[in-house]
Amino acid sequence: MSTLDIETVQAFLLVADLQNFTRAAEVLGTTQAAVSMKLQRLEATLGRRLVERSPRAVRLTADGITFRKDAQALIDAHDRALNGAQAARKQLALGFSDHAAGPELVPIMERLRSLSSSLTITVQIGFSHDLLDAFDAGTLDAVIVRPEGSHRGGEKLTEDEFGWFAAPAFKWAVGERLPIATLAPSCGVRALAVRALDKAKLPWTETFIGGGVTAVVAAAEAGLGAAPLARRIAPPGLIDIGTTYKLPKLGKSKVMLYSRVSDATQLAALRAISAAFRKIVLAA
Repeated sequence: MSTLDIETVQAFLLVADLQNFTRAAEVLGTTQAAVSMKLQRLEATLGRRLVERSPRAVRLTADGITFRKDAQALIDAHDRALNGAQAARKQLALGFSDHAAGPELVPIMERLRSLSSSLTITVQIGFSHDLLDAFDAGTLDAVIVRPEGSHRGGEKLTEDEFGWFAAPAFKWAVGERLPIATLAPSCGVRALAVRALDKAKLPWTETFIGGGVTAVVAAAEAGLGAAPLARRIAPPGLIDIGTTYKLPKLGKSKVMLYSRVSDATQLAALRAISAAFRKIVLAA
């Protein structure tokens, strides 16, 4: 009688979520070849083809879509049986820089369902320097931020290019103060924008100061000013006005992952987050 191996089923769910064998291997801490072998053995056990492989993507077959529901139910039941109803849940305290989180945050959280159900994840959104301070103090297990100060090491997830984004109806007469919408003065991206304007000797004034990127984007869409944003984060309703108005270039900035996680369950979740982040960014 054939049986299903839990680790192999978990590998299938990760491949299904990330649509990539290499990313799934990163989460599991193994090789792409090993994950591929697991999937082949699973397909042989079931007698069904679960995934279609191509050089660019991995897609589930009709049988794969059907099996995915049963596979998730199996993993959930396995976790409940292994941990017990009263078992203490492990926690992963994660910090996301507001300017780094972007639209990827929700789908990244969704992808964690294929991992252990015994893990509680708390997410704190804030300025990079505040999150790094919390990480150094031990109150956050890992942070995804833009590097600041003397922090070394870490894992590069992506590199963003910044631009000046405003509503299509935005108007500014050269010689007048440029109206800008930013986060509070302690924001690193605001500091980058202000330095660029001052260096170019362009007068400016803050017409909106928001507590989060969502508020800044809303202000820019409402025509209150131009906002310095990463192209990845700027919504379709805004346009880059930098070339039109000959505004100073803002350059690029890395998005880094810093972590002190060693627990297997927490590490698997963190690997899933970083793999999903890179996968979504590259697909954008």
